[in-house]
Amino acid sequence: MDGECVLCTRGARMIARLDRRLGIRICPVKSPLGQAMLCHLGLDPDDTETWVYLRDGVAHTSLAAIILLGRDIGGPGHLLAPLALLPRVAQDWLYRRIARNRYAMFGRTDMCAVPDEKLRHRLLT
Repeated sequence: MDGECVLCTRGARMIARLDRRLGIRICPVKSPLGQAMLCHLGLDPDDTETWVYLRDGVAHTSLAAIILLGRDIGGPGHLLAPLALLPRVAQDWLYRRIARNRYAMFGRTDMCAVPDEKLRHRLLT
């Protein structure tokens, strides 16, 4: 996640609140570690419009990453499950529309500015 979009920031805070196993770590893609991870995965480090969810050594991106993450954290995350019924092409289209307009739709913020304890514990920077 880019760490600047209100939607991404709220998503990170929701992950920190809902992940009971405390296994999910969050890394802004613009951080040095985030940039290195994207390069290592063969992804474009300049593309700040996608979420990457690493699970069992496999990089999941876009809406598929968010759906899988929702399954893994459970609770309200399961509400994302019906999106998996959409064909991958439709998922990618929907994700790109939201990602490209995220600042206009949701605004900007700084996820790392004043993170609460749960989020601070998960941040990899």
